[in-house]
Amino acid sequence: MGIHQYFKSLNDLEKLTRMPGKFKYQEHNVAAHSFKVTKIAQYLATVEEYNGTEINWKLLYEKALNHDYPEIFTGDIKTPVKYASLEINQLFSQVEQTMTAKFVEREFPKAFQQIYKDRFSDGKDSTIEGQILSVADKIDLLYESFGEIQKGNPEELFFEVYEESLGVIKRYKHLACVRDFLKNILTEMLAERSIPQSELKTITEAILELE
Repeated sequence: MGIHQYFKSLNDLEKLTRMPGKFKYQEHNVAAHSFKVTKIAQYLATVEEYNGTEINWKLLYEKALNHDYPEIFTGDIKTPVKYASLEINQLFSQVEQTMTAKFVEREFPKAFQQIYKDRFSDGKDSTIEGQILSVADKIDLLYESFGEIQKGNPEELFFEVYEESLGVIKRYKHLACVRDFLKNILTEMLAERSIPQSELKTITEAILELE
């Protein structure tokens, strides 16, 4: 009992497979995803700060590092399923929040319980840090699906995830970092030689042209 259980549970994040149940050339786990999202968020926030936006770096790092810890209680849910409807998404969130709160109350010293409840809550809010987290999370998912498409994975799921992720990223075009991503980084991605360029380029252009 106690913080030992929390530290021990961090190893379990390495065992949680992303997008389970589908053939993948490269497996990804929740621990690695949290690290990548933090690195991506750091770059996005750097672009925002360069363009004059004030960033609360402590809050950004806390949001990014902790955003998927509650999945230790539920596992990773495929994006098309989790976001199939508002009701389903809210249900998953309620289950995660309830189980996480019980874990914190059981294992953490009372003085730190509210701190960690806040850290493990949904960080994708309307703050600039929350918006950057939302974008960074989808960029990593975009790259996970892109990697499978690039390697020739025939599973339709990865095209669906690519399309959904890019659609969400586009909603944040008011952010300088997103405009930079769409103009520069995404262009580099699509220039990769070993991808089915015609199909992926068509999907990308269709999403970006929608208003």
